[in-house]
Amino acid sequence: MPASALSERAARAALAAHFTPDQVAADLTQHSPADVWEQRVRRDTTGRLSHLRPVAELSNAQLSCRFLIPSDPQWPATLADLGPVCPLGLWVRGHDHLSELTTSTIVVTGNRAPGPEAIARARAFAGAIAEAGHTVAASLAYGVDAAAHEAALPNGPTLAVLPRGLDQAHPHNHAPLLRSITSDGGAAVSLYRPGTVASGATLKASAHLLVALAQAVVLIEALDHSQALRTAEAAIALKRPLLAVPSEGSLHSGGNAHLLAEGLARPCPTPAHAFPLL
Repeated sequence: MPASALSERAARAALAAHFTPDQVAADLTQHSPADVWEQRVRRDTTGRLSHLRPVAELSNAQLSCRFLIPSDPQWPATLADLGPVCPLGLWVRGHDHLSELTTSTIVVTGNRAPGPEAIARARAFAGAIAEAGHTVAASLAYGVDAAAHEAALPNGPTLAVLPRGLDQAHPHNHAPLLRSITSDGGAAVSLYRPGTVASGATLKASAHLLVALAQAVVLIEALDHSQALRTAEAAIALKRPLLAVPSEGSLHSGGNAHLLAEGLARPCPTPAHAFPLL
């Protein structure tokens, strides 16, 4: 297909499916997404890209979710903070105006296998944040993140950022929770087209997306080298306020203790302490 016949949306969806944003960022400063896609097809010695049909593939993918691009009015302005790794587009289910949903978003995250105390804290923080009119964002993962979504739902919309295509939940048995989020005024967002499965690379990129969509991060409980700590590190890199719940002596909060000791996070023992810091 000639580049001129390819829409910006279809071209960006095709590029996003096969390249990371930084791999095409320089070209996109000089050429249209359609031209960049055509250039990549011509350079592909494997012939793999020439067999793809970007328009048909986008149309099929948008049967289950829509593909948002930077020129859309609903595009969240905060994503500009990602610089050359700003997404080529976002797959979205649920709320029609993502820019409105992310105007005042707070991430509540933590361990995937937390103790009862951490779950109680996650529910308390998420409930209070939602009651105050903020959007609670998390990853839909087991443990703290799922508890945050569940506590926020009765009080307002919540945002889920998934490390896979939005045709399925991650983890799979959180499909009912995902449906509740997208049908009750919230949204699910992903960098990846339907059919994409989760991997180490998608988890890392999704942590940065989650933080970029938010104004601050509340870390309930994090082990060292965990996905929750990766999200906290993304908050530091993107200069988002990072609030960590102190949990002295807990074997599951080594990440929190480290961040607080290094002065990289602000201590936040209760939800009442969060709002002045935010």
